[in-house]
Amino acid sequence: MMSGMTGEETRTAMSPPIRSSAQDAELRPPAPRAWMTRVVIIGIVLTALNLRPAITSLGALLEEVRDGLGMSGSFAGLLTSVPPLCFAVFGVMAPRLARRFGPAAVVCAGMVAIAAGLVIRPFAGNTAGFLVASALALMGIAVSNVLMPVIVKRWFPDRVGSMTGLYSMALALGTAAAAAVTVPMTRALGGSWHAGLAVWAGLAAVAVLPWIPLVRARGTALSPDAAPASAPAPPAPARDASSASAAGQEPAPLRITRSRTAWALAVFFGLQATAAYITMGWMAQIFRDAGVPAGTAGLLLAVTMVMGVPLAFVIPRLATRLPHQGPIVVALGVCGLVGYAGLYLAPAGGAWAWALLLGIANCAFPLALTMVGMRARTGAGVAQLSAFAQSTGYLISIPGPLLVGVLYQHSGGWGLPIALMAGLMIPQIVVGILAGRDRTVEDEAARRR
Repeated sequence: MMSGMTGEETRTAMSPPIRSSAQDAELRPPAPRAWMTRVVIIGIVLTALNLRPAITSLGALLEEVRDGLGMSGSFAGLLTSVPPLCFAVFGVMAPRLARRFGPAAVVCAGMVAIAAGLVIRPFAGNTAGFLVASALALMGIAVSNVLMPVIVKRWFPDRVGSMTGLYSMALALGTAAAAAVTVPMTRALGGSWHAGLAVWAGLAAVAVLPWIPLVRARGTALSPDAAPASAPAPPAPARDASSASAAGQEPAPLRITRSRTAWALAVFFGLQATAAYITMGWMAQIFRDAGVPAGTAGLLLAVTMVMGVPLAFVIPRLATRLPHQGPIVVALGVCGLVGYAGLYLAPAGGAWAWALLLGIANCAFPLALTMVGMRARTGAGVAQLSAFAQSTGYLISIPGPLLVGVLYQHSGGWGLPIALMAGLMIPQIVVGILAGRDRTVEDEAARRR
């Protein structure tokens, strides 16, 4: 685990300080630690801002993109299924890439990939090129999705709830901003959907900057296996793993698939992701088909997304104070069921209320991220659980948006797709209750050996 440390850091960790320089040793470390911590916070926020605009900006302009590229409804459904597919395929690679290159380098490369993909895809000229460029951007999002809980757990072990809330709040803000301003910004840029989508590459380029000094520092402070100096003493299993690492041995990975909590969390993650990507990809179109103007439909989608800004900060803090997160899961699920019922019965008449309720329901995402940090004790455990839950969860979510597109095209309306969305909320509540139980994957994996 300590393989990413420089020689000087290894000597500091393994050797007693020389008394004649003890005072200098006490004075030197705090400055870079405080400086790097501030840079990490800025990096986390800017990264989170970029994890959804690639998706919600497309949702706001989906009709224009479909017309411009000649897409059918079924193919548009496939397009809305590309994000979870990329998250599943590329997200599982993140822990291994982080161990080899350092999390800072992986996240930095992820931001570069997002910027490049967003610049290329509007001008690719055909559907295949559009999909490939989208996949490039989504690859960057995927690895960053997995590594954010790891970075939070290691840098802020005593503030997992508040830092996850900050990250989730920034993510929700970026999501909402892209949904709200993409349509008016496209009009201001001359009405070209190409420019309206490409402009978001600038935000991703800015997010590269804070990770550069951390990459130059070789990401040692961000290694998922190297706890910060301010971290509290880890429990016994973490100390054993650290000892193995110090001896030059790679700690044995958890048998994560033997943990029922890991499976429950993965299914919960998958079902909430299904709802989220259906919402981001199709909700604006649902309102537009109900007679709501395009600009208003974009604002309604933005309302749904912006609900995550305050609630994404509150819910993780509340979750870490509860022994069982099941009540929060149930409350969010009920809001989703009521929102879908309203969307079915009166999509235009109560549009603002349904957007509000579905926005509350979509806050299952920050809750899932918080539970990832709570259901494992060690940094290595969080990395494995995060990769497993997100990759498996996104695999589960792939059919949802595609099925909505197929049902919409062949039924000629939104009744069946909305019924599907509401039906999926029931198992989401059930597995969320199971995932919210007070236990860790390390304990469960050990008991089932």
